[in-house]
Amino acid sequence: MEVTTAFGNEDAAAMVAELRRNFASGKTRSYEWRVTQLKKIVKMVEERESEIVDALRSDLNKPAFESVVYEISMLKSSCKVALKELKQWMKPQKVKTTIVAFPSSAEIVAEPLGVVLVISAWNYPILLSLDPVVGAIAAGNAVVLKPSEIAPATSSLLAKYVKEYLDNSAVRVVEGAVPETSALLEQKWDKIFYTGNGRVARVVMSAAAKYLTPVVLELGGKSPVIVDPDVNLKISVRRIIAGKWGCNNGQACISPDYIVTTKEFAPKLVDTLKRELERFYGSDPLQSNDLSRIVNSNHFDRLERLLDEDKVAGKIVHGGQRDKAQLKIAPTLLRDVPLDSLMMTEEIFGPLLPIITVDKLEDSYEIIMSRAKPLAAYLFTNRKDMKNQFVKTVSAGGLVINDSAIHLTVHGLPFGGVEESGTGSYHGKFSFDAFSHKKAVLYRSFMGDAFVRYPPYTHGKMRLLGALICENILGIFQALMGWSSNSSLKDKTA
Repeated sequence: MEVTTAFGNEDAAAMVAELRRNFASGKTRSYEWRVTQLKKIVKMVEERESEIVDALRSDLNKPAFESVVYEISMLKSSCKVALKELKQWMKPQKVKTTIVAFPSSAEIVAEPLGVVLVISAWNYPILLSLDPVVGAIAAGNAVVLKPSEIAPATSSLLAKYVKEYLDNSAVRVVEGAVPETSALLEQKWDKIFYTGNGRVARVVMSAAAKYLTPVVLELGGKSPVIVDPDVNLKISVRRIIAGKWGCNNGQACISPDYIVTTKEFAPKLVDTLKRELERFYGSDPLQSNDLSRIVNSNHFDRLERLLDEDKVAGKIVHGGQRDKAQLKIAPTLLRDVPLDSLMMTEEIFGPLLPIITVDKLEDSYEIIMSRAKPLAAYLFTNRKDMKNQFVKTVSAGGLVINDSAIHLTVHGLPFGGVEESGTGSYHGKFSFDAFSHKKAVLYRSFMGDAFVRYPPYTHGKMRLLGALICENILGIFQALMGWSSNSSLKDKTA
């Protein structure tokens, strides 16, 4: 497979300059070009599905089920939504005008930003690479994709097949690690879309600030789960497990990070979690073919550090098995982990799930709000008042009631964070909007020229124009009446 090597600032500058020339030619703006490229993405993932599954297994030991359902199928769904809706998205949006501008018409025109950079993450290296590219292409941009070097098999596959299937004059892939990413960030882009962690996001924002480049940052955070005793416990637990361990073994930005429930209910919740985990992954989960491995030894060591902290000693109530040679950690439950422990102050991003207990469920809000705003927050309850309070109280990128992680599949919802969990959003039309400039356009004829806007400025003109701007009908009438009775001939004819 072809790999980009020795890619430095000069190479990056030359590539961006070429893409700018190609974008300036107008080729990416046409509806036909956009549709053709989107169809080719669908064709690529359909024809290369087995190779994609193999690459994801190589990088993450990802089960084929998760690869097909959560990466390939979701990507195809994004393309098909864009193909179905693109004409409507591209259509100018009519806007009402004001009395001041009468007679006139106005519209908002969505135009492509230009040449954009997408820097993707390793945990869903197909979906998180190509889903933003779908939005960039749908909006008519030229785009450079930088896949994560932490998923090398998938990165190499993307470099090979994007070049083979898509228009290389407007869509490029650059492989590599920090030096290549740094060279890309030195360039002037019309937008940067980054998926990853807050530390690198700060580097991206600093680089973008040099050119005042707008950014979308898709980050993460400690996504909480509140479990009310008034639930269907078996269904709730299964949905928590699906969102936690069924999504890349907890290595997902929207995975449940910790549970909050009442002291009285916690034992019943833990017992049900244990039972369902064993049903799904067996009595020896390290041998399960349905769990992804930890991506690399660095992340394995990080998770071990969370587990081995003195403050966490004795808190494991289920799991805890580890095999560094296979980079596997079993689904692990912990009870009453101290709130100042590393596990409760850092994003876990792995198969560990602490359960925090409170006297009454409403106390969970204080715990959640004492931390940075998460990418997602989940509530399991049958109580309407609890649902309403949750929506009013918890600030997060997205909320889900009585499930976890599934909001990612709803194209009509924006997917993105808030504050430290990210800025900007995408999915469906929100992806198109993320890579578009909404240009305001006002059309006027030479009729209806308002003399009141021109010098000499008089008190009568000021009153009338102020009333016109505010669309104050009574004020306009009063200004005209006052003008008629009090203004000088000079004012009337000015």
